[in-house]
Amino acid sequence: MQTNEFDPSSATPLERAHAGFGFDRVSAPVGANLNEPSQLVIRGFIVHLDRARDRMPQVERLMAKLPVSSEIVEAVDGRCLTEAEIDRVYRRKLHKPSYPFAMSQGEIACFLSHRKAWAAIVEQNIDAGLIFEDDVEIDDSFHAAFAAAKACLKPGAFIRFPFRMGKEHGTRVLTQGEINVIQPTRIGLGMVAQLVSRDAAIRLLQATAFFDRPVDTTVQMSWLTHVSPLAVLPGGVHEISSQLGGSTIKSRKTLMERLSREVLRPLYRARIALRSHRLI
Repeated sequence: MQTNEFDPSSATPLERAHAGFGFDRVSAPVGANLNEPSQLVIRGFIVHLDRARDRMPQVERLMAKLPVSSEIVEAVDGRCLTEAEIDRVYRRKLHKPSYPFAMSQGEIACFLSHRKAWAAIVEQNIDAGLIFEDDVEIDDSFHAAFAAAKACLKPGAFIRFPFRMGKEHGTRVLTQGEINVIQPTRIGLGMVAQLVSRDAAIRLLQATAFFDRPVDTTVQMSWLTHVSPLAVLPGGVHEISSQLGGSTIKSRKTLMERLSREVLRPLYRARIALRSHRLI
């Protein structure tokens, strides 16, 4: 892979610490040629909040079904974040177009949790990580979707498995049977499942040492991250948080906050869409 080095020590302790089913570190560089899928080293990382114990059976089912050996990345708990920890990473209105809302502690913790997963890919020196959130189920089409994603894996690749069909459109880059991999005109929202190359993890970590908006909206900003996500359709994944007790991130908002979001959200999304079109 590309010899683009990232020092994991530059990640905060919250991001570097990760729990799981201990893999040995790779002692030598792997995956020098991503054109030979049989040589790829890909591991699964399931982001799971320790106090969400009712989700553990789903995590275990998911680990049993995934096509790669997997481990748990212990999610950062927003309830436990201190002001100092938040100030270390969060900068309001850091990038353009400006994000119109203040991030909640849950959103900040979610971002830090994904940074932990990216850091694990780099620290373990593997070719790519298959990152899942813990409120996801896969169906029979996922293995074909994963095979198509692997066929597109190269340095810098970030390949999403969307859970909302019909939301993303773009240039087709690969067709395998009923599966299409596209370069979206506008990158969709949600971080339920992604195949992230080591080089993409490095770029994302470098670009997000400070952040000002949720992780999925940041990933939409390829001009910032220097990562251009692909999407696999259908992704073969389903978000099932409602069956597992609801979201662990979302917080209740006042009526005024909800009304404000109804007005400001489409304006912000239009600005992102305009900037995205300029890159095509």
